[in-house]
Amino acid sequence: MRINQRFPEAGQPPIILKIEHHQPDQIFEYYRGADLCMVTSLHDGMNLVAKEFVSARDDERGVLILSLFTGAARELPEALIVNPYDTDQCAAALHLALTMSGGEQRTRMRLMRGLIQDFNVFRWAGRMLMDAAVMRRRERLPDAFTTRGVERRQKVGGAFDRA
Repeated sequence: MRINQRFPEAGQPPIILKIEHHQPDQIFEYYRGADLCMVTSLHDGMNLVAKEFVSARDDERGVLILSLFTGAARELPEALIVNPYDTDQCAAALHLALTMSGGEQRTRMRLMRGLIQDFNVFRWAGRMLMDAAVMRRRERLPDAFTTRGVERRQKVGGAFDRA
């Protein structure tokens, strides 16, 4: 823990790594006690952590920092979005998060909480079912009148046109 070694005078170590299973109520308390949540995924992932943090913050405090590679970064633009490969950008986002006014935190958190409440698992499931229904209706169309049929005719060399 190089960061902890750099700040030996701190009353509490800046970073505490807990490699153990945490119960949901413990995680909720960590989210509620955190000034910020920083998700620095190098590829899409960790969306649930970001959304859990926002959901836990019914006090409308705290700042979410997201890697631009997470799917949640597109869904939650009120988070501070960073390139995790850019250490200067990450440091600037941490500074901004730790010095952000309570009013700005509330505004950002309200918007993110509203989005998470609206786009929940029920809406996701509904969209999946709607997409499946559309696909099923498309499969019932005769091939000659769909893009699949056009693509197939082009591959075969216009066999439908010659018949």
